[in-house]
This record gives sequence, C-alpha cells and structure tokens, in this order.
Amino acid sequence: MSKTTSNKGPEFSAFDPSTATEQLRSFTEKTADQAKETYERMKMSAEDARKAFEASFDTVKNVSDEILLKSVAAVRAGTEANLAQVEALVAAKSFSDMMELQSSFLRKQMELALDQTREFQTLTQKAAVELTKPVKDAFEKAIKQAA
Repeated sequence: MSKTTSNKGPEFSAFDPSTATEQLRSFTEKTADQAKETYERMKMSAEDARKAFEASFDTVKNVSDEILLKSVAAVRAGTEANLAQVEALVAAKSFSDMMELQSSFLRKQMELALDQTREFQTLTQKAAVELTKPVKDAFEKAIKQAA
C-alpha cells in the first residue's frame, strides 16, 4: 500500500498582482496627500508665528520709543524745575524763605516722581499685554488647527 504524494507545494488563493499594485498606489497617494496637508498646516503655522513675532518686535520698538520720549520729558522737566528752584533760592530774602522754598520744592519733586513712576508702570503693563498678544493669538490658532 503505497501512497502517492504530490510535490506541488501549498496552494495560494487567487493572488492578483494588479489588485495589490492598485492598493499600494492608493496607500501611497493617501500618504502623500496627508503629508501635503501636514506640510501646509506647518507652513501656515510657521507664517503665523513669524507674523506674531514681527508684531511683537514692532510693539517693542514702539514702546521703547515711547519710554525714551517720556524719559527725556522727565529729565527736561526735572532740569527746568531745578533751574527754577535755584533762581528762587537766589531771590530768597531770608534763610527761612529758603527753607520754605526748598521744602516746597522737595514735596513737588516727590509728587512728580510718583506721577512719573505711575506713568511708566502703566506704560510697561500696557506694553506687556501688547507684546504677548500676537504670540498668544498665534499659539491659540495653532492649537485650534492641530485639534
């Protein structure tokens, strides 16, 4: 009783190379489209970030110019007040008049210094908000696009 064995090997189900090629092509095109979309989103995000930083740099320039102008105005006002005080002290008729002029001058200078400090504080707070706004907006936009 001898059995006959076949040397054909395993049978493959109907393998169609054209179907596999089409599936591979479809997968490749889909991947390429996704890569293009991702690239476009990244490009837009980078452009938004660039614009945000440019806006921030413009804000820094404008604020520094404003601070510089206010500083020059403060120095000018201080110099004029000092010259006026010297003239008033020279014109004083007695030591008590000089002391009264000096104490009044010092009180006014302290009030002026406080006012200038408040102005600079307000200006720097405003600048901080304006400086961070473009970057914050760009970041929020990027997060929305990513979601």
